[in-house]
Amino acid sequence: MLDYIRLEVRRTLRDRGFVVFGIGMPVLMYVLLTNIGVGAGGAAMEWKIASMVGMAAYGALGAAIGSGTGVAEDKQLGWLRQLRITPLSPIRVVVGRGLTASVTVLPAIAAVLLVGALVNGVRMPAWQWAALAGVLWLGTAPFTLLGLGNGYRLSAQSTGVVNTGCMVLLSIVGGLWFPTELFPGWLRALSSWTPGNRFAELGRSVTQGGAPGPGTVAILALWLALFGGYAVYAYRRAARTP
Repeated sequence: MLDYIRLEVRRTLRDRGFVVFGIGMPVLMYVLLTNIGVGAGGAAMEWKIASMVGMAAYGALGAAIGSGTGVAEDKQLGWLRQLRITPLSPIRVVVGRGLTASVTVLPAIAAVLLVGALVNGVRMPAWQWAALAGVLWLGTAPFTLLGLGNGYRLSAQSTGVVNTGCMVLLSIVGGLWFPTELFPGWLRALSSWTPGNRFAELGRSVTQGGAPGPGTVAILALWLALFGGYAVYAYRRAARTP
């Protein structure tokens, strides 16, 4: 399975579209959101830190979900039929592809955090930077499985559209682009149950010097189980399709 993971990582990192949109777009949005019409002072720095977490989460979420597009293209090319004749079980195939995606989300996270430190002057102790990157990395697992499920279940054309829709919806409703305090009451209540919101909460808790709350961990674990079951089911259906 390690050989399979190395192969998929190399293929993904050679994709220019991934480099431009998966890494460049979150960085560009972060710079624009924090340097246009934003004053100076403590409130401005708080916004730069909060936006840094949101845009790093957005980039990681997009890279994680986007891994499903490559799966759909592989399915169209017959790669899944080749995997069927290997000793890899459906769960190991899904886990292997998920681990591949977990590696490819790191550049998006690192790029936004680097811009936060070098361009926007965000300052935190070294342990907070490491913890922030770590929780955002681990927190992408549910979104990776959602993207993989869509890739195994849908056509290559449909997967790109559906994954983009999922990414935008989860980002906006989850409060990655705008603070949830600006939402109406009903949407703010709904947002607290979404994986995007709880994903960002992982990072916000670290920047505030604390640890993720049990409610945040529990909700993300629930989404992880749901999306994981969906991914395994979708792979089995796809593998049975001639």
